[in-house]
Amino acid sequence: MKHLLNTLYITTPGAFLCREGETIVVRVEHETKLQVPVVALEGIVCIGGVGFTPPLMELCAERGVGISFLAEHGRFLSRVSGPVSGNILLRKEQYRRSEDTAKTAALATAFVIGKIANCRAVLLRAVRDGADGERGQKLTACADNLWNIMQQTRRETDIESVRGKEGQAGHAYFSVFDHLIVAQKESFCFKERSRRPPLDNVNALLSFVYTLLAHDCVGACESVGLDPQAGFLHADRPGRPSLALDIMEEFRPFFADRLVLSLINRQQVKAEGFKKTESGAVLMTPETKKEVIKNYQERKREELTHPFLGEKVAVGLLSYLQARLLARHFRGDINGYPPFVWK
Repeated sequence: MKHLLNTLYITTPGAFLCREGETIVVRVEHETKLQVPVVALEGIVCIGGVGFTPPLMELCAERGVGISFLAEHGRFLSRVSGPVSGNILLRKEQYRRSEDTAKTAALATAFVIGKIANCRAVLLRAVRDGADGERGQKLTACADNLWNIMQQTRRETDIESVRGKEGQAGHAYFSVFDHLIVAQKESFCFKERSRRPPLDNVNALLSFVYTLLAHDCVGACESVGLDPQAGFLHADRPGRPSLALDIMEEFRPFFADRLVLSLINRQQVKAEGFKKTESGAVLMTPETKKEVIKNYQERKREELTHPFLGEKVAVGLLSYLQARLLARHFRGDINGYPPFVWK
């Protein structure tokens, strides 16, 4: 079993990272703020203007510590990693399947079914937790609609049709997302999904957490020897980690969306932690980012029983386990890819 290691998040503008022996040193205005052994890390995420020395990049590459760079509002910019590892035969099989339209559609269907099932679970959990009246009726009706879309998706054999069902399900799910927000409604009202840039506080949170999750899914793919860019549901595009985004779809509602809702409903983030730029984009303050990251890391340490493996695992290992199951499917150890379905 892979150990649940830590990701180091650098959110302070102007921070500078360098190497001292086998440790990573974080300095701000020439003052050392943190020193951590490289062996304790699985990744580094730099948000905003963060500097790096070449010797530190070399150390991270040698030790398999991926470095991701994000813009201030959380948009993914680039990733630095060491030499590609893993079985070349596994990656060749991945590439062959990505060129096979029938196998591509089958895998895309599995990812979408996992996503829709987890969207339904989020809505039904809210109903069980006390959503009543018109709010409860709308959440239940949407859950029923998602069930129908999921059954239709199972019958699809064309990749574009599968993508269409995913889009239909996403539109239905986000049409009732505002009903899941029960606190601070004036400051955290959700109307529709806006990405680049996020145009309100809720979308700013969603985009930021999705980017953190994508970083973890890229690392999961690489750790089991898969190419994170050769995907199935997401079309190939230069620089896009399509396979990581495929796997991530299963975790958006269960992990990312629930985390965002908890932060808002428990008032762990406040309206003053967000600011709107002249262009209309909404950014989070450094303090709010730190609060989100703290809760993100804490949520990763929670445990549950994996529905397919039957083992109790940390939530932070789920993306790794799903990547490993996908690799087992490519090797022929299991007949199909079992998506993660939260219960």
